[in-house]
Amino acid sequence: MGPPPPAPRCEVREVVHGREVVDPYRYLEDGGDPRTRAFAADQTAYARALLGALPGRAALRARLEEAFAVGALTPPVSRGGRLFYTRREAGDDQPKLCLVEPDGSERVLYDPAGEGGDGLVSLDWWYPSPDGRLVAYGTAHAGDEWSTLRVRDVATGRDLPDRAPRARAASVAWDGDGGGFVYTRYPAPGDVPPGEEYYHRRLFHHRLGAVGPDPEVVYAGERPREEIPVVHASPDGRHLAVEASRGWSESDLYVRDRASPDAPWRALWAGARATFSPLFGRDRLYVLTDDAAPNFRLLALPLPAPAGEGAATVLPEDPEAVLWQVAVTRGHLVAVYGRHAVAEVRLFDLDGREEGRVALDGPASVTALSANPEEDVAYLAVETFTHPGRVYRLDAATGSLTPWRELRAPELADGVWVRQRFFTSRDGTRVPMFLIGGPAVAPDAPPAEPLPLVLEGYGGFRVSRTPQYLARILPWVRRGGLYAVANLRGGGEYGEAWHRAGMGERKQNVFDDALAAAEHLVAAGYTRPDRLALYGGSNGGLLVGACITQRPDLFRAALCAVPLLDMLRYHRFRLGGLWTSEYGSPDDPEAFAWLMAYSPYHRVRPGTRYPAVLLTTAANDSRVDPMHALKMAARLGAEGADRDERPVLLLVEEDAGHGAGKPVRKSVDHLVDVWSFLAWQLGVGGGW
Repeated sequence: MGPPPPAPRCEVREVVHGREVVDPYRYLEDGGDPRTRAFAADQTAYARALLGALPGRAALRARLEEAFAVGALTPPVSRGGRLFYTRREAGDDQPKLCLVEPDGSERVLYDPAGEGGDGLVSLDWWYPSPDGRLVAYGTAHAGDEWSTLRVRDVATGRDLPDRAPRARAASVAWDGDGGGFVYTRYPAPGDVPPGEEYYHRRLFHHRLGAVGPDPEVVYAGERPREEIPVVHASPDGRHLAVEASRGWSESDLYVRDRASPDAPWRALWAGARATFSPLFGRDRLYVLTDDAAPNFRLLALPLPAPAGEGAATVLPEDPEAVLWQVAVTRGHLVAVYGRHAVAEVRLFDLDGREEGRVALDGPASVTALSANPEEDVAYLAVETFTHPGRVYRLDAATGSLTPWRELRAPELADGVWVRQRFFTSRDGTRVPMFLIGGPAVAPDAPPAEPLPLVLEGYGGFRVSRTPQYLARILPWVRRGGLYAVANLRGGGEYGEAWHRAGMGERKQNVFDDALAAAEHLVAAGYTRPDRLALYGGSNGGLLVGACITQRPDLFRAALCAVPLLDMLRYHRFRLGGLWTSEYGSPDDPEAFAWLMAYSPYHRVRPGTRYPAVLLTTAANDSRVDPMHALKMAARLGAEGADRDERPVLLLVEEDAGHGAGKPVRKSVDHLVDVWSFLAWQLGVGGGW
């Protein structure tokens, strides 16, 4: 089967902020255009045929299935004496919501497998009522993330008739009597102009059994279309707090005392260039903030009448570690700090006096933390790169940590090692990375010969790349390859200053960090450019696109998943308008200049020998429009040199989205293609 015909070139030329911009594949932005549908279908068919013929796929699939079969687990949420948590077991495509009764008996409360049987229905989020009698939860289909809010009666295991659509990534704050809740949702497509259905998230109040439209909860005046409100309730339901975020570096905080039906909303903080995240205790409102504290600090305000000017600092900023998470128990604060991207757990009393530290096994991350302010207990989910997770019960009064549930690591993880290394970026900044290898490679010295190595990065939105279980890499490192995870600027590993150093006009720092990581691995003898691949998705896909267009000589291959690549038009599609605070808006002349300088789609140069590239996207991606991957595939395929040896492949998945809610079987299918491609391009045989 020969390669499909190239996409027709139909140039659009325009002058933007005084500069000419040439776009030869603008029509691929229209998913309904017959040319777009044909291009996506032809490219996907060709890629599947080519990848499907590569050796070793059956063995690779078996290895991946083994890595994923260990399942997944979250810490329980305690409400009304019941413990609610999710787990995925071997053979499950999706996690299910489970319940432990006060007598210790356990049952499944909701299993998505019972709906459709194809694994495409996912449980997106869930919030038990304070008394544990009901659970509000959201389900989505085929990865689109447009959840439908539902309510389940815990005693009967059946849903109430109450439902609300468009409850994407909803927050829910229950009324004190458990008879209703405040929740967030988006407008229906027909109620707003086209494209606006991705914005205007608002709060509504629903009483169970009520018919007709739910009334909107207005916490402040007219709000920006991009604002993301998240609602919280005190344990007794009397107080509400709304964190209204504008991007990932700014939020306002509003509170209301519902003891009086006429009580107004009050702004505790508004307009500051910082974030304010609320946590309710029994008689205090705690606020985690980076205001005047880039490594974050914890404030406390008394209830029932909190006031921003009366806030006391109970956990001051630690200059050497970042305060990542806090949970409030009846008598203690459980705090998770990050030091060089590795988690530390500390225990304080409610006034901030440290009472001890909790030892974790090796370089680890606390992926989730839960507590009920009415109890002096917290639950922690702990993962490492090689262990899928343990959930611990922490008795905050004694500091005792005991296992609650544990997943068994697969045999594939035996002998897999992790080492942290540091390298110097272009401007002299010291940046960490984790290097992961298998038993065939010595951990503390470079190999005798350079090895195939895959470098992964993200670098944005204050996301910290910590030691979390990576099932997808285990077959690769067991096969003798190396895998590196770089902690690039733009993330949250070193607090808000680290984040801001990789956003807006400083975004190039992120790409410089990744390129420096690659150069360090080559210089240290771990690999060489013809055995080096770059791996990234979403914002990490932007990283991949920028690096291969700035330094095509440094990489042999690249996996570019659900990426942003046209940075001059990203804000016009789907959720892109939310990200102007992170990248800058192309409508602003100053931001346009720095975006134009690195926009991968616009940096493709005819005749350049680029790495082999596998671009992946999905039809139901409600975050990043598939147009990015389609336009880049068309341009790289047409203008790059040596495409026979270094192909540009495009895969468009059906019944899938940005990644959330993807069933295990589809994840394995996708990863068989990804690792087959990378092994082929890096010269690794098919013996998995």
